[in-house]
Amino acid sequence: MRRIITATVQNRSGVLNRITGLLQRRQFNIESISVGRTETEGISKMTFVVEVEDHRKLEQLTKQLHKQVDVLKVSDITDKAIVARELVLVKIGCNSQQRAELNGIIEPFRAHIIDVSKDSITVQATGKSEKIEAIIELLKPYGIKEIARTGLTAFQRGQQPQVTEFHHYSLIQ
Repeated sequence: MRRIITATVQNRSGVLNRITGLLQRRQFNIESISVGRTETEGISKMTFVVEVEDHRKLEQLTKQLHKQVDVLKVSDITDKAIVARELVLVKIGCNSQQRAELNGIIEPFRAHIIDVSKDSITVQATGKSEKIEAIIELLKPYGIKEIARTGLTAFQRGQQPQVTEFHHYSLIQ
């Protein structure tokens, strides 16, 4: 089963290496990983997607991550309400006649052409992994020269207000 794990960590040299080493020793395959600074200085957030065979192995992974010196918090957010996005840059071989056609393909994805040369364009798209896969599939027939993907980055949505049921009571009796 595919799991999305976030880890809040100290932004120190070697943290990423120690965590990926732990995953490697435990024989977890990392499908994607993204790391970046947070709103708090000296703190980074890691988001990684791993394939886990069963819940026991997942529990073992989260316990091992918690034991790491620079790890402040670990969460499995797979089954939570989350905001998740990925970024992809795709360089496509094309001539000037194909540019308008390509623009028609990428527009529904809210993607953007961010670079144009004589024989290629570069497209930037963001969204859920399924959206990224879909746009890549549509661009393949044009001849993809290069792809760079960030991997998934995600966190839990904010607390949603609960709907309170209001009853109308008459003040006149």
